[in-house]
Amino acid sequence: MKKPYLIAFPKIGETLLGYISVAEKENLPFEVKRIYWTYFTPENIIRGGHAHYQLEQILVAVAGKIDVDIETLDGVHTQFILDSADKGLFIPKLCWRTMKYTHNAVQMCIASMAYQESDYIRDYQEFAKLVTAEMS
Repeated sequence: MKKPYLIAFPKIGETLLGYISVAEKENLPFEVKRIYWTYFTPENIIRGGHAHYQLEQILVAVAGKIDVDIETLDGVHTQFILDSADKGLFIPKLCWRTMKYTHNAVQMCIASMAYQESDYIRDYQEFAKLVTAEMS
């Protein structure tokens, strides 16, 4: 079972001119099929609240800060803070996630699949059954 982990993207540039970070085949754990971003999420909203059967993702805080809680099938919760555009969080399949954003946060998501509603696990009790099965 894969575990979530942080990816350090190259940070090219300097303070006076700015920076560029690059995500390409050599530093990504999967072939990219979709990219999307979320923004203007109110600070009192918690997003996520789901897992995926097959989808793998990398989340990047392009701006602002995102607090991410990941629960893996072995029942372990791990907290990640995304607050730099040169850092991404790899989330493997079958991981429950929740995200909380600062008011100015922009989250880019790099995904291994095109959108498929059938790939979502939106009911935590359904996910908990998978956790129980994994731990048996």
